[in-house]
Amino acid sequence: MVKKLNPILNSQLRLSIMSILISVESADFSFLKSKTEATSGNLSVQLEKLKEVKYIEIEKLFVAKRPKTVCKITAED
Repeated sequence: MVKKLNPILNSQLRLSIMSILISVESADFSFLKSKTEATSGNLSVQLEKLKEVKYIEIEKLFVAKRPKTVCKITAED
C-alpha cells in the first residue's frame, strides 16, 4: 500500500526543495535558488512553510561577515 503524499508537498516548489535536500547533506539558500529557479521571496516563504511542519531545519549564520542560510532535512522521529 502506498502512503498518501502530505498536502504540504503538493506545491511544486516545496517538492523540488525536498527532492534536492534528500540528495545532499545540506544546501544553502543560493544553491536552492539556482536549482529551483525560484525568486528569493518565494523560496524564503516556502522554506519557512517546510520548517513550520518540521520537514527541514534552517540555520542562519555569517560567513566572512555575510549572512548565509543553510537548510537540511530533519531527522525522522
